[in-house]
Amino acid sequence: MPEAVTSSISTPTFADITTMGVGGRIAAFVQPHDRVGLIEAVEGADSKDLPLCLIGGGSNLLASDQDFPGVVVRDTRQDISVPDEVAPPEGGVPVVHINATAGTNWDDLVSYCVRMHLIGLEGLSGIPGTVGASVVQNIGAYGQEVGRLVDSVEVWDRQDKVTAYLRASDLDFGYRTSLLKQTMYQAPAVPDARFFPTPRYVVLSVTLVLRHGSAARVDSAQLAKALGVQVGATLPLELIRQAVLTVRAGKGMLEDPYRYLTDWMGSCRRTSDLEEALEAVQDDLHGPRGERVLLDRHSCGSFFTNPIITREATDALPADAPRYPVGDSALVKTSAAWLIDHSGFHKGFALEQGSAAALSDVHTLALTNRGGAGSDDMVALARAIQKGVDSTFGIHLIPEPVTPGIDLAW
Repeated sequence: MPEAVTSSISTPTFADITTMGVGGRIAAFVQPHDRVGLIEAVEGADSKDLPLCLIGGGSNLLASDQDFPGVVVRDTRQDISVPDEVAPPEGGVPVVHINATAGTNWDDLVSYCVRMHLIGLEGLSGIPGTVGASVVQNIGAYGQEVGRLVDSVEVWDRQDKVTAYLRASDLDFGYRTSLLKQTMYQAPAVPDARFFPTPRYVVLSVTLVLRHGSAARVDSAQLAKALGVQVGATLPLELIRQAVLTVRAGKGMLEDPYRYLTDWMGSCRRTSDLEEALEAVQDDLHGPRGERVLLDRHSCGSFFTNPIITREATDALPADAPRYPVGDSALVKTSAAWLIDHSGFHKGFALEQGSAAALSDVHTLALTNRGGAGSDDMVALARAIQKGVDSTFGIHLIPEPVTPGIDLAW
């Protein structure tokens, strides 16, 4: 395999630019500042047959401690534009299109839309990562999913060497998946050597369709409980956003905002939104758990997807196992967190006492780096959980993160 040419300027390690804080040295690190530069960086690596890893916020990536011999590209553009009139139209459907470049911090976009009284993203508050990654993964939470809001995605096609606009109907959105993500894998968790760890289609920008309004319906039972209302109640957008952030914080499912004060992450968030996140974490840091609050955030968030199984397979599960219908199909979604917990892996579980790799203190679905963990430590914990759940329930857990240099298929 050809070797990347390392810049004379020092490059980060994956540990420097991921929320997990794990991963080895990077041969070449490129941060394009415009659309043409992004395409040229991607095509430059592909033309030399170099390994390519396009990274956003680094919140869904667990990299090997081994040196990465290729090019890591991070889009630094953080542009949000409103192609439509911002004011609600007189008559007709009160919708507005929002366009954001792929490198835009996701929660910065959500914050912007809530301030502008645009409905649709408030339930996705606090999800780490970037706009580009949001459509690859088809992020979702509390009754909302980004794929339902997509109008189009502008991409660079690495195979055909052209830009294209993919409509929502082209993108094959599903639970935590999309056409974009599917191009990286031959099968779940089995990388496709042609494109992994970067999809065939590199996201350049995303256009979403939102609605005008200062209040939205609460469709999530968990969120309704946190807000003290019934499902279906209508509440101000800002109140919903703050409730989502509070619930996510209680689960350790917000990222550590202090990472954006480091050299390699300093330019990745809008200043006003970062200041808000830093202020919000202060009460938790002065609470009973202190600094452990931040340790629970050194993760990839949910490490495994919730399994989707046949109705027959659910018959073998205990009666209290969660069951959620999947549309009109004969499939059922169950809870990975429940399966993990009921397979003997409790909150805070570690393979050895004092291990730097452990489950979060507040959520069994998050594998965390308690300080100094390596990729081997994280992989050992992940595999132990996969094997334990398979042995207990006969269900194979599929990891969510992209794992350059790591094989979690078994």
